[in-house]
Amino acid sequence: MFKRFTQEECVSSQSQVKSSVGRAIRTAICDQYPKIEDVIDELLPKKESLVLAKCTNHIQLLVVKNEPIFFQQRDGPWFPTLRLVHRRASVFEDHVWRTDAGAIRFVLGGSNVMCPGFTHDDGDMPADLPVDAPVVVGAFGKKHAMAIGQVKMTKGDILEKNKGICVDNLHFLNDGLWQLKNGQLD
Repeated sequence: MFKRFTQEECVSSQSQVKSSVGRAIRTAICDQYPKIEDVIDELLPKKESLVLAKCTNHIQLLVVKNEPIFFQQRDGPWFPTLRLVHRRASVFEDHVWRTDAGAIRFVLGGSNVMCPGFTHDDGDMPADLPVDAPVVVGAFGKKHAMAIGQVKMTKGDILEKNKGICVDNLHFLNDGLWQLKNGQLD
């Protein structure tokens, strides 16, 4: 999704959101990530203006203090950016799946995650996430997440089939969104 993302080419407009829309976004994010309620006032301050940056492919970036912290495609779920996940890992720990070490180079290249990456002995799927839910993709033996994806198969289907794409890779380390100058939109 953000493999060839550049601010100049992909961001068409930025607009400050109304307070009612901001409250609706806060509520939606808190519903998706229950552990975020403790830090939501820090991440989305009520006194700070929230900006929605509209991008190509019906993507919206939620920007606070010029830093994108969440993104959404169409009216789907809100996905955290990797910078936010690295800063607040404990908030998203219920959404983490870990691949084996062999999948790292493919995921960092932008490939979707295949079932064998999670069913390998080193893979781990502690949370049973529904289809289309956001997932933070980590790797065996690594501290930080390497990608943000969207679940395409349930945990049961992954273990049963062990074949095909189970997570769409939306945002990964070193993609266009990660490489924004100082992690900020101008």
